[in-house]
Amino acid sequence: MACQLKTLLMLLVFLLISNLQHCVNGRPQVPCLFIFGDSLSDNGNNNNLVTMAKANYQPYGIDFPEGPTGRFTNGRNIGDIIAELLGFENYIPPFANAEGFEILKGVNYASGSAGIRNESGQHLGNRISLDRQLQNHQYTVSHIIEMLGGNHKATIYLSKCIYSITIGSNDYLSNYFLPMFYPTSLQYTPEQYAKLLIQQLTQQVMTLYRYGARKVVLYGLGQLGSIPAVLSLCGIISSSCEESFNKVAQLFNDRLISLVADLNKNLWKAKFIFINTTSMEYASSIITNASCCELLGFGQFQCSPLGHVCHNRSQYMFWDAVHPTEAAYRFYGGRAYRAQSPTDAYPFDISYLANL
Repeated sequence: MACQLKTLLMLLVFLLISNLQHCVNGRPQVPCLFIFGDSLSDNGNNNNLVTMAKANYQPYGIDFPEGPTGRFTNGRNIGDIIAELLGFENYIPPFANAEGFEILKGVNYASGSAGIRNESGQHLGNRISLDRQLQNHQYTVSHIIEMLGGNHKATIYLSKCIYSITIGSNDYLSNYFLPMFYPTSLQYTPEQYAKLLIQQLTQQVMTLYRYGARKVVLYGLGQLGSIPAVLSLCGIISSSCEESFNKVAQLFNDRLISLVADLNKNLWKAKFIFINTTSMEYASSIITNASCCELLGFGQFQCSPLGHVCHNRSQYMFWDAVHPTEAAYRFYGGRAYRAQSPTDAYPFDISYLANL
């Protein structure tokens, strides 16, 4: 009984502090934000894993107030940008560090080199696949149920939150296009593989739905053939190489749009949206074909700890050979939150979803 009273008192104190903060700073548009995905959203979950996919060293985080945190960019990533636009006072904590009542504001489960398929990225070492991220979320939900005093209250609370999923790139870059490590390109045509990925992603999204998600954001793949790592590779192989990478990404995106339409039709209590980053064209003055930081070496995608970095970072789209700069994330995040073109988001943008 004493333990229950202590828990209730802690919850009341948390809610009181939260309400006071809302009075001063304004209430976030949604009570919580849960982030799933890969290195585009990872903010520290890979730091203590045995993996080559790490970003907790300089020059990563050179423009982030806390320095290197595990974000694969120079500053904020897409999850941080969306959290700011939704009105959160603090960034969403990584699952590796999240504790106590802060999980009521959301948790970031994303992991560098993770994919829809469990084996994607395994040649780089350990990572938290989307299936494992969902298991971690189940653990979080069980604690939220306990904190809020039962399933009913937790269900109502979680239904108002936004769930963001940015994943799929590694199922190509760290799986399908690496036949020396993975057999998938020998087993499936690009069309078959896209279908397979979407089938698995459908089951994963349904799992998230069973855990209470009712407002879900699904990001499409970017132009895989346009990232510096692929441009470098294609410069050796052939001129049609870049187009091949972009075509498989489009196959995935087309099926993802259809999935969103089907989910909205069949799960009428929930809303799903698709974010189309390939339609968002950067200004012509932006450098899009080179990384801002010096890389570890030829064929490597990460920044060298001892290498130099560009000074005009706002003019670069890519920080290393794969990941965007903070400036690029601001651009994409801004248009994902509030679309500037009908092709940016389907059927509507994040700001509209938040207010439903």
